[in-house]
Amino acid sequence: MKLSQLLENVIAYNNFDKSFYDIEVEGVSANSAEIGLNDLFIAISGFQQDGHQYIENAIAAGASAVVGEKEMDLLNIPYIKVSNSRLALAHIAKNFYQTSSKKHTIIGITGTNGKTTTSFMLKHILENVGLSCSLFGTIHNVVNGQKLPSVNTTIDALELHRHLSNCQDDVVIIEVSSHGLSQFRIEGIEFDYCLFTNLDHDHLDYHQDMDEYFSVKSTLFNKLKPEGKGIINSYNSWGERLFRSLQNNGQNIFAMGDAKDNHLQITRYKKNEPGIATIFEGDQQYQLKLKILGIHNVYNAAMAFLTGRKLNIPGEMIIQSLQTFQGVPGRFELIKQPKEATVVIDYAHTSEAFFNCLSTARELGAKRIFHVFGFRGNRDKSKRIGMLNISYELSDKVILTLDDLNQISYEKMVEILHGVNSPSKAVIIPDRTLAIRYAKDEAEDGDWIIITGKGTEKYKQQFFLPTTTDGETIRFLHSID
Repeated sequence: MKLSQLLENVIAYNNFDKSFYDIEVEGVSANSAEIGLNDLFIAISGFQQDGHQYIENAIAAGASAVVGEKEMDLLNIPYIKVSNSRLALAHIAKNFYQTSSKKHTIIGITGTNGKTTTSFMLKHILENVGLSCSLFGTIHNVVNGQKLPSVNTTIDALELHRHLSNCQDDVVIIEVSSHGLSQFRIEGIEFDYCLFTNLDHDHLDYHQDMDEYFSVKSTLFNKLKPEGKGIINSYNSWGERLFRSLQNNGQNIFAMGDAKDNHLQITRYKKNEPGIATIFEGDQQYQLKLKILGIHNVYNAAMAFLTGRKLNIPGEMIIQSLQTFQGVPGRFELIKQPKEATVVIDYAHTSEAFFNCLSTARELGAKRIFHVFGFRGNRDKSKRIGMLNISYELSDKVILTLDDLNQISYEKMVEILHGVNSPSKAVIIPDRTLAIRYAKDEAEDGDWIIITGKGTEKYKQQFFLPTTTDGETIRFLHSID
């Protein structure tokens, strides 16, 4: 492909010989180690490394042109200076792979909590009615029936457009994080449906405050096709705010909530029946019966239901699909052994998510709750107080431990753990595997152990036990009993 075709919709802020436009480009990469002969290298200023430092490596490997943000004087090959390399990468990726949003029905899901479960529910519903479905998200990616590993919640633009160019599925579901939006990972994608699950205190190490976090999340709805539909959870106050704002803009928006103009209501939820609720869509009533537990999953199911209805799937077919949904790995994942405590592994990493997990265990009759709560390095520290307060309020014993260090020293993280003002019900065990072992040893039949923060994620450092995930740790402990 000619360089001129790749640079369509990319604005250059420097002068370079336009004869270079006829250069043939055979590949595109933002990783200098992947550059081959006649490839285009895009230099991105990352959070840990600056791609501009690797331009010479890319040229030595055979790059025929370079795109970057900084002033550069390259004598042998063209250098295209842009205002934002990530934005340029998204445009170039779309041009290189010649992707079209008309090829598939594309669904984007954003929000702090519930994105993954809602996306899995939707995929389950769609496949039950005979539609093939790609999924890009936190746990894994699936394209043309092939499961692929996931690095970020929202895949980077180059990989996303590469997969879309090869995708033969009817529907594509994309989990959209605030990082993915602000870093232009989904730039150039037009959505048929955009979903907003909720907003909670999170990522304020990256965003300035909750208003900015909300504003970034809201930009997903700017990417709806002219005939596209928005689905909003307005039981959440931020969702209500978004619903009214988008309504005022004249967009095609549907909401679930208690207001008269909401399109779906959840009623008759009983705490002692945590997977059962009645939902109303206008005058039509449906009985929702889930195998997975918790009011938060009722909200996730209702979001999936409303989206399915806007896809013209009959309500009863959606209800039947949801009844057979088995859940998501690492999302309120239950592990029950005879005559032992019930263990829940959950990705929960916000106050609301903590409340959902712990209150569900209490509603289901937990005699005592042991909460294993890990601190993660280089993340939003401001949300910890709220999470601790919820844990102290709803748990009988809180085991404070470590999550990923993320370039913070072990000694510093241990110091942070010991600096927490904790009540007598808290115990500090820095090694995560030993913290889980402590909870298992202390808990009895009828108790619940809630392990939060990682879900199915692998540990990024070694702990005492020879395991790599929370699930592995529990299974290992069961095996040696």
